[in-house]
Amino acid sequence: MLERLQHGSVLELRLARPPVNALDPALVAELIAAVADAPGQGWRAIVLSGAPGMFSAGLDVPVLLTLDRSRLAEFWRAFFELLARMARCPIPIVAAITGHSPAGGAVLGIFCDYRIMAEGPYRIGLNEVQVGLSVPPSIQFALRRLVGPHRAERLMVAGAMIDAAEALRVGMVDELAPVDSVVPHALAWCERHLALPPLAMAQTRRIARADLHEGIGPPGSHDVEDFVDAWYGDETQGVLKALVERLKRPK
Repeated sequence: MLERLQHGSVLELRLARPPVNALDPALVAELIAAVADAPGQGWRAIVLSGAPGMFSAGLDVPVLLTLDRSRLAEFWRAFFELLARMARCPIPIVAAITGHSPAGGAVLGIFCDYRIMAEGPYRIGLNEVQVGLSVPPSIQFALRRLVGPHRAERLMVAGAMIDAAEALRVGMVDELAPVDSVVPHALAWCERHLALPPLAMAQTRRIARADLHEGIGPPGSHDVEDFVDAWYGDETQGVLKALVERLKRPK
């Protein structure tokens, strides 16, 4: 579900939940533990990667639709805890976006320090509106931080999925690489930054990301009840269930 690979002092966390690395409660829990534990285990940076052609398809909607209200609220609290821990992680996290990255997959990327995406026909975006969900304020803030308010509004309100070249142009990702070179490029970014004077780099990074810390809030601070209410709304349930039916159809 989550592979841990060692590259010197850099830990690669590779999403390994086929076929599309969808985020269910178990995978989110593993990610929380891995991000929280990495600094204390001596790792100096993290690379978050996926499978060639597919970084993460986002939330596992079929699984989430089977949860009762209390378990769904628990999942959303855990998901926001993961984002808060990524925002506050004392070591850099690089997203090696190895392919398609809609919705929750894109969210993981925007909370990292740096994003390298596979060049080619792969798409990324916060397409929540297309599946009947609103984008929470803290995630909206994180995207505005990357691409600016006007561009973020246009992308989120439309639920737009953009290709890798457009994502680079608007600043949603920082660099493109061939799909089989995304992880090596991410490791090279880590090594360049780890070669800098460590105290100066860490303090400057902490100050630079202070707005992201504030925007997402501390782990465990999120009130998810409004979002859970919206999840059970007629419109959202209708769109999500139609999505699941489409996913069941033979390709």
